Parts: sequence; C-alpha cells; structure tokens
Amino acid sequence: MSCFSTDSHSVVVVEMWIGTCAGNEKIYSENITRILDRLLDGYDNRLRPGSGGGVTEVKTDIFVTSFGPVSDVEMDYTMDMFFRQMWVDERLKFEGPIEILRLNNLMVEKIWTPDTFFRNSKKSISHNMTTPNKLFRIMQNGTVLYTMRLTISADCPMRLMDFPMDGHACPLRFGSYAYTSSEIIFTWRKGPVASVDCPKESMSLLQYDLVGQSLSSEIFKANTGHYSVQVVHFHLQRKLGYYLIQTYIPLIMVVVLSQVSFWINKESVPARTVAGITTVLTMTTLSISARQSLPKVAYATAMDWFIAVCFAFVASALVEFAAVNYFATRQANRLKKQNARLEKPELLVTGKGLKRRNHSICRSEPDAPPLPIFLQQGSAFPQIPQLAGTSPIDKYARILFPLAFALFNLIYWYIYLAKDTMEGPRYASQLLA
Repeated sequence: MSCFSTDSHSVVVVEMWIGTCAGNEKIYSENITRILDRLLDGYDNRLRPGSGGGVTEVKTDIFVTSFGPVSDVEMDYTMDMFFRQMWVDERLKFEGPIEILRLNNLMVEKIWTPDTFFRNSKKSISHNMTTPNKLFRIMQNGTVLYTMRLTISADCPMRLMDFPMDGHACPLRFGSYAYTSSEIIFTWRKGPVASVDCPKESMSLLQYDLVGQSLSSEIFKANTGHYSVQVVHFHLQRKLGYYLIQTYIPLIMVVVLSQVSFWINKESVPARTVAGITTVLTMTTLSISARQSLPKVAYATAMDWFIAVCFAFVASALVEFAAVNYFATRQANRLKKQNARLEKPELLVTGKGLKRRNHSICRSEPDAPPLPIFLQQGSAFPQIPQLAGTSPIDKYARILFPLAFALFNLIYWYIYLAKDTMEGPRYASQLLA
C-alpha cells in the first residue's frame, strides 16, 4: 500500500496550490519591478539627498572581522571590516507589499551614495570575490543601508620612548571627500560606545593586545572648507614577553657573566681578558639585533637605556681588570726596587758562601760586619709576589657591581611598569598645530 494518496482529488488540489503560488510569485515580482522603476523614474544620482536644502546625515558603524598585523617599522596597521553607512533619501520612498527592498550591488551604481574615503589609509581594498561584497537595502521611508567589506592599511604614528612597555592609539579617520560639513555630516549610528565592534576572536595580533577603542567626531579644517570626520582610536598595548625572552634576560645574563671575572685569580690574565672582550662583543651583538625590529628614530627608547647601562657595566668590568693588573704590576715593581736596595752591589751570594768580587772575606775577621740572616743561611732573595693573592679592587667589585646592577634594575622596572605608557589619542587640532 502506498504511503501517499494518489486519488484525483488530491492531485487537483496540489496543482491548484502550485498554480496559485506561481501566480502570486509572478505578481510579487511584477510589483517589485514596478516599485524599482518608479524609484528611478526621474531620479538623478548626481544630486545628494536634500540638495539645496538641509544637511545630509550619514550614520556609520564598523564591525571588525580581523585586526592586525601592526608594523612598528612602517608605523601602520591592517584591519578587515564591514563598513556600514545609513542615510535617508526621500526620493526613494515607496509603498507596496514589502517593507524592505533587499538589492544587490548593481543597484548601488544607480543611486546616490556618500563619497566616503579614509583619510589616513595607505592602502584600501574592496573585496570582489566571488562578487562585490556589498549589501544594499532600501526601507519604505527612504532610509538606505549600504554595507561593504574592506581591508584597510592605515597610518599609525607611534612614540617609542617607552618601547617595549609602550601603548599606542592607532586612529582610523574617514569622511566625505568633496562635501563640506554644511552639506554632509557623519555621525555614529549606535552612539560613541557601541558603534565599533571588535570581537576577541577577530584579533590576529602577536605583539599587541587590543585593550579597547574610543570614538569621536571632528571638523577638519582645510583650504577648501570644513569637513566632518569620524575618528576611532584603537588602543594597543605591547606584549612584553617576547622582549623579556629575546633581549632583557640575555642582557642580564651577559652582565652577570662579566662580573664572574672578579672571582678569577688575577694571575689568569688571558682568561679574564677573553671573558671581558667576549661579553663586550656579545653585548654589541644583542644591541644591534634588538634595534632591527624598530624604525630608525632619533631618540632613545627604554630598551636603548637598558642596553646602554648594561654595556657600561660590561665595559666597566673589563676596565676594572685593567686597573687590577695595573696596580698589581706597579706594586711588584715597587717591591723589586725595595729588594734591590737591600742587596749590596759588592756582595755576591753563592751556594758555598760569600765572596767579594775582588778579594775574599774571612769569617774570622773581627772587623767584618754581621751578615743578613738570609745571607748567613746561604739562601736566595725571597720571590716577589707580582700578581699573587686577591686584589682589594676585586674584593670591592664583588660587592659593589652586583648591588649597583640590582639597584638599577629595581629602579628601571619600577618606573616603567608603574607608569601609564598608553599614548593618548591625537586629534585634528593637534595634527594641524
């Protein structure tokens, strides 16, 4: 037995229903076509809404789909977003069975749209695969919603004095290219808080954390007039972990290794010299590699100060050994002179006794002066300890150098970690000043 009834009455009902649906769809399509034809009847897309009268208000909001990367060398950032604009064009009002006309990008070219551009962008891309990524809708009251997918590479001026504990406010500025603020004004569609949406899963940042964004509106003053500009600042805080592992910890280890030479005997001149020169060269290599990821700025960053102080400690350790060697050699020369004064030039010590250079001396002579103890015993002069023992300079250096370096680190990290290094937003008035 079949699960479906195939009687003639059911077939007729289905055919009537299909025919009714087809007829309704045809009527619906014809109504939409007539609405679109009426909308464009006498419509001039060269004129903005309210031309010659009021100001056209364009409401905007942004949904960020991907943020990053951020380049310190080029001082810019890249973001992918859905850019939405909404305005009212009374010429597009309509009446009909539908409240919203959902149209494709072909209709966009036939009506007026704002000439919005991004003022601080270096490169902008409108996505066209597989078709132009644009959304276009018209409401019955003439409200137009226009959304497009864009990829923007925008300029982000950075002050790197606090690098790598720095934070930056990267701006995105957009507005009308030709219409002044007396003709078109831009506003935030959802207010100055919720008009820019940046989901956490959209972030693709490695060296930064996006800690928030701030929105504002500006009036840009130019020779051709005053223009309405919308501004959003993305607040980026740099992550310190990479630089701790790659730069700071190696620098600290090199300084500690340079101070190990204070515990090596000063007689080991080659060992201490090689250790000092090696640490200096290592410090130079680390400083060069740390600078490669930064632009060639004319001021010193926080990392530059740390590198400079570490280099000073390493170089001071090498200078300290030079001072130890210098004073030890000087002391040895002084002891040689003292022993030379104790030796009489006319006496010569031999293994068998004491003889004069020109005549012999009998030990039985009553007028002969007493001999020194070391001559009476027939022994040689004591060996001069030229570099033997621990230098007083090394003893002081073993304490002062580590304490000074620890104090420097304490002050350095306290200043930069307790300091608010987030850069404030730069507004148009600051840029024009």
